[in-house]
Amino acid sequence: MSKIEIKNVSKRFKETVALDNVTLTLEENKIYGLLGRNGAGKSTLLNIISNRVFADSGEVLYDGEVVTENDRLQKNIYLMSEKSFYSDNLNVKQIFGWTKEFYPDFDYDYAMKLSELFGLNTKKRVKQLSTGYSSIFKLILALSVNTPFTFLDEPVLGLDANHRELFYKLLIETYAENPRTFVLSTHLIEEVSKIIEDIVIIKNGQIIRHESTEDLLALGYTVSGPKTVVDAYCQGREIIGEDTLGSLKVAYCLGQRDSVSADLTLEFSPLDLQKLFVQLTNDSNETASL
Repeated sequence: MSKIEIKNVSKRFKETVALDNVTLTLEENKIYGLLGRNGAGKSTLLNIISNRVFADSGEVLYDGEVVTENDRLQKNIYLMSEKSFYSDNLNVKQIFGWTKEFYPDFDYDYAMKLSELFGLNTKKRVKQLSTGYSSIFKLILALSVNTPFTFLDEPVLGLDANHRELFYKLLIETYAENPRTFVLSTHLIEEVSKIIEDIVIIKNGQIIRHESTEDLLALGYTVSGPKTVVDAYCQGREIIGEDTLGSLKVAYCLGQRDSVSADLTLEFSPLDLQKLFVQLTNDSNETASL
């Protein structure tokens, strides 16, 4: 089984520590969510994996071989990001052809089919595309390239809700038909929570969590009901947030729900990923207690 190993990777930009001794293994045929606040180090990590930025120390291995300046191995890795390395004077169709030169498994026909589905004019020059259609163009490349490892940095930037939903649908379809690894770096956490299988959370340049979505969500739960009853239930429990609407209240709790029977007016449900992410990356709440 193919895998990418990031071993003790560090990177500084002048006085800023972007990555601090990061170690992580990405396995084949999985959909990962790479989550972190702005400036946490997500993009730097993806750029190092894809050979766009060099680490100050540490190494990235693909099946045991160093990927740095290794064109043969880099053909197994594709990064969709805001920055591109092709001329924006070329039109979309020309870049599809250019991409196949470097990535032999690029599915040109599928890319054209997706272009029609998204309403992308393939005769337009890239620099003429709107922000939304520029993202769509990059998504089509990523879905068609068929590399064993595909990294998507903020893939739905500038897309409306309908186009975002279409992308998620197509991602699941292509993953089912041709399993490979996708790593989604995004701030739209709730939108991808039902897609991603494994979650990597990065904070201040360090990996603070790497586990399955199911295991991570098991760290907490939600309780809702009449405000006075919820307040009574929450006494002595670790609460990471709450919402109140009139006489009703929702509280977000960390820890396992105890077996003690609660007031029948209370309702319990799983903790949503967004709330948990906020807690885990909040500087005022260290994750060591978890």
